[in-house]
Amino acid sequence: MLTRHRKELLLARLRQDGQIVAKSLSEELGLSEDTIRRDLRDLASEGLLQRVHGGALPASPALGNFAERQQISGDAKPAIARAAAAMIAPGQVVFIDGGTTAVQLARALPQDLQCTVVTHSPSVAVELAGHPLMEVILIGGRLFKHSIVTMGPSALEAIAQIRTDIYFMGVCSLHPDSGISTGDFDEAGVKRAISNMAQRTVVLASPEKLDTASPYQIAPLSQVSAIVVTRDAPEALLARYRTMGIDVVKA
Repeated sequence: MLTRHRKELLLARLRQDGQIVAKSLSEELGLSEDTIRRDLRDLASEGLLQRVHGGALPASPALGNFAERQQISGDAKPAIARAAAAMIAPGQVVFIDGGTTAVQLARALPQDLQCTVVTHSPSVAVELAGHPLMEVILIGGRLFKHSIVTMGPSALEAIAQIRTDIYFMGVCSLHPDSGISTGDFDEAGVKRAISNMAQRTVVLASPEKLDTASPYQIAPLSQVSAIVVTRDAPEALLARYRTMGIDVVKA
């Protein structure tokens, strides 16, 4: 079988099954595992899938820059934001992540909501500047331009001093096996630190992020209390999250 044909077959199988197990596929096709793994490495380098131990998972389309991500799931993100906003009770201390869905969440918060919002996203902080009853704490540090958030030692030090009721996390990928993940090593560490300081971690999951993987794991799904998805998200995708004890909130 020609290399091109093998790769087309691998991508077709990934679309069909949602994952590739190298050992099983090599036995089915009568090819060596080394050949399958080499093809998977090539496809991963082209951004067409994400390598994981033993095979591959779909790559998240949410790995593009901030401007590109604003064009993805444009209708879904405001709906997810409204559902997430309804989860905040007066008087709570909440952490709102960076990213395009997080900005929509900030826009969805009522003007008369009295709470404290902590964020390392300048974009989120600016959205909340006009809320008269809301205390806004902006974490400083080096600006990570991909997600328009601050990172680095000073950001981590500040995060470690604030316990929050809810952390609304934005991710590139969410998968029952590989957990929650993103495309930058340092960003994964910052998100993990924020989650560790929160009583509840709620993942904002627009449709393209479900059942995909990105290079750097933030945490296993046991760290997640709830995910907010669109109303039309397929039940077949959501069932495994429910069986893991995660609340699934449909927007």
